Amino acid sequence: MPTSSAAVVPGPDAPARLELPPLRLGRLTIDTPVVLAPMAGITNTAFRRLCREFGGGLYVAEMVTSRALVERHPESLRIIGHDEDEKVRSVQLYGVDPVTVGRAVRMLVEEDRADHIDLNFGCPVPKVTKRGGGSALPWKTDLFTQIVQTAVREADRGGIPLTVKMRKGIDEDHLTYLDAGRIARDAGVAAVALHGRTAAQFYSGTADWDAIARLREALPDVPVLGNGDIWSAEDAIRMVRRTGVDGVVIGRGCQGRPWLFGDLQAAFEGSGERIRPALGDVGEAFYRHAQLLVEYFEDEGKALRDIRKHVAWYFKGYAVGGELRARLAQVNDLEELRGLVDTLDADMPYPGAEAEGPRGRAGSPKRPALPHRWLESRSMDADESHAIAAAELDVSGG
Repeated sequence: MPTSSAAVVPGPDAPARLELPPLRLGRLTIDTPVVLAPMAGITNTAFRRLCREFGGGLYVAEMVTSRALVERHPESLRIIGHDEDEKVRSVQLYGVDPVTVGRAVRMLVEEDRADHIDLNFGCPVPKVTKRGGGSALPWKTDLFTQIVQTAVREADRGGIPLTVKMRKGIDEDHLTYLDAGRIARDAGVAAVALHGRTAAQFYSGTADWDAIARLREALPDVPVLGNGDIWSAEDAIRMVRRTGVDGVVIGRGCQGRPWLFGDLQAAFEGSGERIRPALGDVGEAFYRHAQLLVEYFEDEGKALRDIRKHVAWYFKGYAVGGELRARLAQVNDLEELRGLVDTLDADMPYPGAEAEGPRGRAGSPKRPALPHRWLESRSMDADESHAIAAAELDVSGG
């Protein structure tokens, strides 16, 4: 956890308070209208706890596939697990078959495994889109309608709010977000979240906040959330003011920066205080993350292998030598990690813009992988309908 030296309070240029009420999703009230986006291999209970220790919001677990959940794959059951003190148990489902998605939602409801369910229609990964899932699916309006209507109906049995997350469309010539938003609203979803990119963009280029504003205008009677290119609290403020959304969804911006949720809570409360961690504070947060992963995996070796992918994100912009970074990415146990963290220059100040901005690989625009002849019609034909049930992924987590 950062110490008090990690926070600074700007002067009179601090942003004015945002007049944004708590986010209401059915019977749930999220005081800080911020949502942690599900990210494969990232948003497990360890990372969610770490983020919660800094600020409020809705923290969504990693995506779980409907088929794997219904078949009770052990890893899928692990993914939907939550800490006892998680006030809202949030689960994201992926699926392409209405029957399987419905069964998965029913399972979550009947076995009291979730307080909020989100449907994934935003994933641009080829192994997902080539099966007609993720950001490819809303193109088929009849299939999209069936899945959302079925999921809402099953969730309603337990009074559980169901939301959808989507992208603008497949590419700029095949946009789906306005149609999909209206269909979801009419089906009774509790909110719609839009990532302002197409599947073809992957994470490249710039998120289209104007599209988010158009969706907000088209759906005045349901909460709309904005996602894409929010790297700081100031970005969140700009998005809200520009688009009129009811809340923001944070994905890659918090990788290696769990304190971003503290900044976001402060911003939404009208405070100019921001967390600007010295290198020692970053090292302690990194170590805390590793400790929590050990608890999550119940396997120290596996946990320390998992933390390796976070090294570049945590220490982005800080003058940490290549040799030390390499050693941090090869640790085998907590004792070894503790020793390396203790060698960091604890007083090295926050490097500013160099530590901020995009995290990880953005990829490059590419033609999305799609089922054969997918774009020829917005409706499913007999062959596609027959094939879709067999297209369910059986591996969760992305």
